[in-house]
Amino acid sequence: MKQRVGKIVKSMALSGVNNDRGKLRIHENLDELRTDLADYIAELSEAVVKERGVFAIALSGGSLIGLMGKLCEAPYNKTVDWAKWHIFWADERVVAKNHSDSNYKLAKDGLLSKVPIVPSHVHSINDSVSAEEAADEYMFVIRQLVKTRMVNVSDISDCPKFDLILLGMGPDGHIASLFPNHSVLDETDEWVTFITDSPKPPPERITFTLPVINSASNVAMVVTGESKAEAVHLAIDNVEPDCPSLPARLVQPTKGKLVPFSCECEDWMQSHWEARLVKCGTACLLCYTGHIIGENFPTLSPNLLTWIIKVKSNCGNI
Repeated sequence: MKQRVGKIVKSMALSGVNNDRGKLRIHENLDELRTDLADYIAELSEAVVKERGVFAIALSGGSLIGLMGKLCEAPYNKTVDWAKWHIFWADERVVAKNHSDSNYKLAKDGLLSKVPIVPSHVHSINDSVSAEEAADEYMFVIRQLVKTRMVNVSDISDCPKFDLILLGMGPDGHIASLFPNHSVLDETDEWVTFITDSPKPPPERITFTLPVINSASNVAMVVTGESKAEAVHLAIDNVEPDCPSLPARLVQPTKGKLVPFSCECEDWMQSHWEARLVKCGTACLLCYTGHIIGENFPTLSPNLLTWIIKVKSNCGNI
């Protein structure tokens, strides 16, 4: 059943609906996602190290570190050239490094302490100063590493060009600590900025700005959870002009690659496609979705069939 549903969703994802936002890599369970994510990071790391001798990667918080857990296991823990990694954070909470809200602590406990990363290659914020000072100091650290090309530089701006920035996404479509309708979304002069009024605690944070994120060579957006289905749709798919624009949708690497990862289950699939149909009301997509699912009626569950029957009432082409 899960394999069949996975094929249906993948057929939809590859239909061209999101062709300008990177190919959505949908997985049928979290273990499959973790393996694909580990493969992706390990292969990218190997290629970049061969090309320029170092791998500059920026992490985020939330569930992302747990989803990277396969990297701590064989074969990755032995085959990845960890000594060449330089670790940064796309955003961080301005709390002590041993605080439960710290993205540094999350990464240290879940990844960095389990692989042979060089300690001096872990570039965390100064947790003993204000949010504004922490942002300024972090930008200074990155500038020094850009000068030595430990971090590459964009060839179309003076922004750092990270080899990989890993982002999660909230149900509201926020990425890093860039929240909907917040003034930091308009920041174009600074590489790193700060906020003191985060809509989710803790309130004080530092974050990469959109120009830095969009200057990266590669950006991976990793999203799981049924509650984020609508946000995934609005962030990844081609949508109508009047649909809300989320921070995640503003992730558009200038010369790099965007790779969205997601994990689907039956409920996720229903929520994701319901979001597409209800929010944008696209009749042709409604028909196409019905056509794909209609061919697979014998393999679908009663719950999903009930939903399909509801959709069918709005479209005569199923």
